[in-house]
Amino acid sequence: MAETRALRSHTWFGDQGVLGFTHRSWLRNQGHPDHAFDGRPVIGICQTASDLTPCNAHLREIAEHVKRGVYEAGGLPMEFPVTSLGEVLMRPTTMLFRNLVSMDVEETLRANPLDGVVLLTGCDKTTPALLMGAASVDLPTMVVGGGPMLNGRFRGKQLGSGTDVWRFADARRTGAMSQADMNAAEACMSRSSGHCNTMGTASTMGCWAESMGLSLPGMAALPAVDSRRKAMAHVTGIRIVELVREDVRMSSIATRQALENAVVVNAAIGGSSNFAVHLLALAGRLGVDFDLADLDRLGRSVPLLVDLMPAGRFLMEDFCYAGGLPAVLRELGDLLPHPDAITVTGGTVAENVVDAEVFDREVIRTASDPLRTDAGLAVLRGNLAPDGAIIKPAAASPSLLRHTGRAVVFHGVEDLHARIDTVECDRESVFVLTGVGPRGFPGMPEVGNFGLPRTLLESGVDDAVRISDGRMSGTAFGTVVLHVAPESAVGGPLALVRDGDLIELDVAARRLHLAVDDDELAARKAAWTPPPRASERGWVRLYVDHVGQADRGADLDFLVGGSGAPVPPGNH
Repeated sequence: MAETRALRSHTWFGDQGVLGFTHRSWLRNQGHPDHAFDGRPVIGICQTASDLTPCNAHLREIAEHVKRGVYEAGGLPMEFPVTSLGEVLMRPTTMLFRNLVSMDVEETLRANPLDGVVLLTGCDKTTPALLMGAASVDLPTMVVGGGPMLNGRFRGKQLGSGTDVWRFADARRTGAMSQADMNAAEACMSRSSGHCNTMGTASTMGCWAESMGLSLPGMAALPAVDSRRKAMAHVTGIRIVELVREDVRMSSIATRQALENAVVVNAAIGGSSNFAVHLLALAGRLGVDFDLADLDRLGRSVPLLVDLMPAGRFLMEDFCYAGGLPAVLRELGDLLPHPDAITVTGGTVAENVVDAEVFDREVIRTASDPLRTDAGLAVLRGNLAPDGAIIKPAAASPSLLRHTGRAVVFHGVEDLHARIDTVECDRESVFVLTGVGPRGFPGMPEVGNFGLPRTLLESGVDDAVRISDGRMSGTAFGTVVLHVAPESAVGGPLALVRDGDLIELDVAARRLHLAVDDDELAARKAAWTPPPRASERGWVRLYVDHVGQADRGADLDFLVGGSGAPVPPGNH
């Protein structure tokens, strides 16, 4: 059926000259009939399926269900690929390429005859990368996540992807676990399609999209293999056509209010520390003034309601059966700052979850009886992190949240691996890793939760304060201070720490302090020399020259903000 309002795609397909002939004629080789070009909404399906991204490989099938919905609603679906970021295979780190993928998404959307887009996401960086790119164009946008794997099982116990890997790694280093047992566990962990089944970064990102109102309610927790995910993909296809007809753009949903809701939800679910750097980057693309102070303020005193690894016991499949994110949103009640925020359904957050129920109180607790009372990401400041650092108290040891110890310093990952088991240390030591920030590595890898020296592990110590300018896996745990800004590679104070310096951590006071006087730090800074450039060519050079610090989301400086969706000039 012809649309009453001329859509963006009609500039391509409605032209009766040589350009229109060219655009329509070549697409007909895919079997499109005449009425496919009658002015109906053209919906992009942004595809991150790849055999190199095991978490997302099943998205090819999900795309077919989105297409069904688009066709049913009278739209024309157009599936297209973008670079896929597979957390488990890509080196040196997928974070190095998040901004590159966002550019891929942005330029593909702007350059093609698309009126709206459905983002197919899953593995950690695919969700923020696609959201950032879509935000810079600001078409009507919805997210369909790939969903988590089914629970792993190993010798009668649940096995959580990532979280149990870190436990097994320490056990293997001390001899408490044999290589044969490690091999047996390896075959049990990833037993279905989908991303990590813990509340790691992938699950956190799925909950982020849903809490911001960009996914249909209930999307985040459904297992990847659950047939209801396919049904929701179909309904998403219908709804994105309606959003185009209603001219509801991404910026109408992804508002400051939505970002504030997401911060509270992230605390309540025990979400990944990586949430911070991705939220700040998206805010920058949206043109929303949002910083670490907002993150800390909104997350304070939010109770931890969801008992999932790594902060708890259960897994995403259990979370789904317990009621999923809609149940958490309803349980938060007045703690949610903006229950009246509009979502892609056309209803508000509160309206979407009015009938949500909790079916398992072990998995989803009440706000009056939480796992802990203050679960938000904490933003630390002091002379060691003037622009801020992050810690996830929900995954830390309570006894270490206020701690003073002498520094044991590693300069880079190679130095860490070479010396971790030979350094002099004790259970009070504070371990510092430099050179792993956005520019320093480059790409800010997930190495902040590095393993402890074997001597400590063998003596029964299973946690210690660790500080770095890098990140850690959302599946990880421990008293780990991350995202220290400014990073060591640009001359931040972290670069000046020496073995034996006293470091004071006080999470309640939001303080991270290096007990070295200003004159001594100034002398050290004067003697400091910057590291050599990581690369002289290609993407890495562009990245290092333009990437911002973690406290602003580690986006490229020339990508902050958006350029909208103007129709480019014709190509012939």
